[in-house]
Amino acid sequence: MRTPRYKRVVDALAAELRSGRWPVGTRLPTHRELAAREGIALVTASRVYAELEAMGLVSGEQGRGTFVRDTALLSGQGIDQRSVAVDAVDLSFNYPSVPGQADLLRRALRELATAGDLDSLLHYQPHRGRAKDRAAVAGHLRRRGLTVRAEQVLIASGAQHGLAATATAVLRHGDVVAVDALTYPGFKVLAHAQGLELTTLPVTRTGPDLDALERLCAQRPVRAVYAMPTLHNPLGWVMARPARDRLVAIARRHGLIIIEDAAYAYLVEDCPPPLAVLAPESTIYVSSLSKNVATGLRFGFVAAPEARVAAIERAIRATTWSTAALGAEIACRWLEDGTVDRLETQKRDDALTRQAIARDALGGLPFVSHPASYFLWLPLAESSRADRVAASLARQRISVSTAEPFAATDPVPQALRLALGSIGLDELRRTLNVVRQVVDDDAHR
Repeated sequence: MRTPRYKRVVDALAAELRSGRWPVGTRLPTHRELAAREGIALVTASRVYAELEAMGLVSGEQGRGTFVRDTALLSGQGIDQRSVAVDAVDLSFNYPSVPGQADLLRRALRELATAGDLDSLLHYQPHRGRAKDRAAVAGHLRRRGLTVRAEQVLIASGAQHGLAATATAVLRHGDVVAVDALTYPGFKVLAHAQGLELTTLPVTRTGPDLDALERLCAQRPVRAVYAMPTLHNPLGWVMARPARDRLVAIARRHGLIIIEDAAYAYLVEDCPPPLAVLAPESTIYVSSLSKNVATGLRFGFVAAPEARVAAIERAIRATTWSTAALGAEIACRWLEDGTVDRLETQKRDDALTRQAIARDALGGLPFVSHPASYFLWLPLAESSRADRVAASLARQRISVSTAEPFAATDPVPQALRLALGSIGLDELRRTLNVVRQVVDDDAHR
C-alpha cells in the first residue's frame, strides 16, 4: 500500500528532528512555507506539524510559530531524576537536607536494634497504619494548626501515594477536577492514569482566579478542586485568609471535594489555617515527611473526613497493602521526640538563605518565589525558549525544569522552575550565576 504524501513528509521531518539537524528552539518554516517547499496543501502542512507536535518533537505557539523541542527532556520534562546526568548539578528536583541527618538515621537504627519488639516490624501493618502511628501524625498536625482525631488519619507511602489513594477513593474516570493552570506535575500524572479531566483556573501572583472557579462550576459538573494554598508549587504563593474563605464557600455551594496538598506547608510560619480547618467536612488533607525530613523515607499521611476514611483505606490496601513498618517506626519516633520539629526549623532557615542567594544571583530577572521556599519560577524574555535555555544549561551539566511538566493548559509558558534545595550553598551560588548568564545570552541572541 502506498504511503500517503503527508506521512512521508512527517517521517522525513521526524528523522531530521531526531538527528539534531536543527538546534533546540529553532523556529521551523511557517505552514505556508512548508506547503510550498513540499508541494502539499496548506491544510496538509498544518496536519504535518500537528503530528510532529503529538510526537513531542515540536511545539507550536499561537502567533509565534513552530519550534524544535529538546527531546532529551521528553521522558521527564526536566523533573524526572532518571534524566539527570550523574555529574550534573540538579536544579530540577528538591531533596533538601541539612547537616547531621545521616547521624540521626544511624542513631535511630541503633535504638531500634535494641528495642524489644523488632519482630512486629517484619509483619503486615494495618492498612491505614498502626493506631500509635496515626496518633503521632495527629499530634504533628495539631502543631500545624489542624486538629483531627487519630481515626481520621491514614498512613501512606509518601504524599504522591496519599494523593493516588485519595483520587482512587473519591473520584471516578471522567470526573472533572479544577486545578491551577500551573500545578504539581505528580497530580497531572495521576489524573492521566485515572482518566480524570483537568480543567484549569488562571493563576495570579496571590492564588487561583476564584471568579473563574465560580464560572466553571456554573458551567461544568466539577467534582473536586486540587489546591496548594500553603505553599504553592511552583509559584510559591500562600493564599490569604479571605481567598481561602471564598474557596471554601464555592466548594460548599457546588458540592466540591477539596484535595489539599500541603507538602511544602511546613516552610511557612504564621500562615492562615489549612482549608481542612475551614471546611473539615469536604477537605482531604495530604502531606508527608519527604521535604521536611527525607525523600527516601516515603512516609506520607492523609487526614480525611470520617465518612471518607473507609474508602481511602480500601485504596491503600489495593495499592500497597500497608506502609513499610520500619520506615513508619522511624518516622513516628521522630514525630514524637521533636526531631521533625527541629528539622523543619533548620530547613526553614536553610530555605531563607537559599532564596537570599537566588535574589543576589538573579537580581533584575522577574522571578517569582516565596522568601522561605525551596524553589522559584523564572519567566523568560519573549524572545527566549525554555527548552533552548534548558538544553544550553544541560551542556554545562546543569539540570533544570521547564514549565511543561507544571502546565495544565496550552500554550505552555516560556519559563523555568529552579529547585534550590539539592546542592550546597557555594555550589548553588555558582550555578545560579551560570543560569543568569545563559538566560541573559538567550534573551539577546
